Amino acid sequence: MNYVGNFILTHSAILSFTEKSLCATIGAMSIYSETNQKQRIYFNSGDTLSYDFRMKNLKALKEALKNNEERILNALQLDLGKSPFEGYATELGIVYEEIGWLEKHLRKLMRPTRAKTPITQFYSRSYILHEPMGTVLIMSPWNYPLQLTMVPLAGAIAGGNTAVVKPSRYSKNTSSVMIDILKSAFHEKYIAAFDGGHETNTALLAERWDMIFFTGSPNVGRIVHQAANEHLTPCILELGGKSPVIIDSSADIPLTARRIAWRKFLNAGQTCVAPDYILAEKSIIPSLIDSLESEIEKMFSSNPLSSEDLPKIINEKHFQRLRGLMEDANVIYGGKSNENERRISPAIIYPASWNNRIMQEEIFGPLLPILEIEGIDEAIETVRSHEKPLALYIFSRKKENIRKVLSSLSFGGGCVNDTVVHLTAPELPFGGIGNSGMGCYHGRRSFEAFTHDKAIMDKSLLLDLPVRYAPFKGKLRLLKMLMR
Repeated sequence: MNYVGNFILTHSAILSFTEKSLCATIGAMSIYSETNQKQRIYFNSGDTLSYDFRMKNLKALKEALKNNEERILNALQLDLGKSPFEGYATELGIVYEEIGWLEKHLRKLMRPTRAKTPITQFYSRSYILHEPMGTVLIMSPWNYPLQLTMVPLAGAIAGGNTAVVKPSRYSKNTSSVMIDILKSAFHEKYIAAFDGGHETNTALLAERWDMIFFTGSPNVGRIVHQAANEHLTPCILELGGKSPVIIDSSADIPLTARRIAWRKFLNAGQTCVAPDYILAEKSIIPSLIDSLESEIEKMFSSNPLSSEDLPKIINEKHFQRLRGLMEDANVIYGGKSNENERRISPAIIYPASWNNRIMQEEIFGPLLPILEIEGIDEAIETVRSHEKPLALYIFSRKKENIRKVLSSLSFGGGCVNDTVVHLTAPELPFGGIGNSGMGCYHGRRSFEAFTHDKAIMDKSLLLDLPVRYAPFKGKLRLLKMLMR
């Protein structure tokens, strides 16, 4: 059986395919193959390579988004219950900042980079060309559907590639608007977009790409990686995991609680780098809980389910999953739900245990477990005993504790005395490690993600050192002097 068949049968629980549907999928794949081929032909024409072309299309992307801001914000509200403020702050605004950074630095990014040449290759000059990957596939998730589609796409455009975009079917309103925007702004031979579910994903992954950029869960990331391996296609995987918050007894508890609550419950906790659980020293837990409760009520009132600032859970499946995570948990605050609106009020769970179901998977919702620790060493050992997280946060006034945590633990990125804001800085790489992902992007790294560094040594015709040519007798001493 071909790769598509093996891929589907191996992961039938995720793709829900049968042999009959496989045949139907293969029969319907011509549109994806045709688009892939059109983009390869267009890329090979060289049109996408120039600075002017890339800059023009970065500006075209920004203009298309600005012309459709109201549609985008409305779609985000329909899909996720995001207020216009939250939709702009966490989606549109971040995309605009990324495009603006790339516009400002594109000319410099495209220039060849000089490199030193060893004396053994005298006289030569060495440099690195930053060439486009080619025809790329971008697969984005539903939790930040606009940001996590358009930021990678901006990187692909800046890198000089053609691109096929596949947003999530779960955020159907936002995905529909994005597809419409991209089809209106760009020819499909340059930028194309497809909707659909598992069948579309499988058909696209069966094509040969020059690079795949995927954002989603580790489980689906493994499937994408296996598909990429069929053609040895490089890929960037932006995944997730359980991102911890470590709080020691020296922390400013009221400020700590405010900064945790702000990002934990933004987008109803449906954020890959949201604080997943807290490891706190026992002595400060009572005041921490009081402060968290106070901050939740300041943000969402004493009845969060009635607050227009509390987003909703993306769909019924995830809503029921989150309710199930609370069944064996000790919920001491919040956790009420409105099934009709798919809203869950922010919940605090204490004491939490690794035996609880909520600690067995990434929460991806407005539920916040708190676990006791005796000190920083226990926190480090706890985090080490689990998969490397996408993010880690530490709240402390003790420099020694901060240094120890940052130097002892491996994680994608994080903050000291804050949460999540590291991803807003274009100069900082954003990405995971191990189970939480591979590769990074944002700012310069977005350009690097979608380009290949091609090493060139340009050798002069004026001089040719004879030492490298046979016969070698009597030349070893000279060679050792040159290659020390």
